[in-house]
Amino acid sequence: MSELPDKLFFRIGEVAELVGVEPHVLRYWETEFKLRPQRSSAGQRLYRRQEVVKLLRVRQLLHQEGYTIAGARKALAESAGEAPPRPEMGVEMDALKDALRRLRHLRAEIVAMAGEMRG
Repeated sequence: MSELPDKLFFRIGEVAELVGVEPHVLRYWETEFKLRPQRSSAGQRLYRRQEVVKLLRVRQLLHQEGYTIAGARKALAESAGEAPPRPEMGVEMDALKDALRRLRHLRAEIVAMAGEMRG
């Protein structure tokens, strides 16, 4: 990789060339690695220098070191001193605990009813 040009913002085509991947790959990585490039008035993605550096690291992890997307996410979080991201389930833990409590209660009622029907 050559040195990054001394610029504040990079357009998606420039970043794709610098990183060595197609623009659609960058757009996919945005979703997987929680990147939010700014937008120009024309709607063009504008990546900050730190985002380009992160994308270069993502490419290294995925293409050179053989990490999976999840593994690369974890490696990036660890190198930043963060806790690794937890998988999103789309449900709050309290809601799951409440549902489990209700299921246990219903199961107990069914077992009791089955016992009454047998006896």
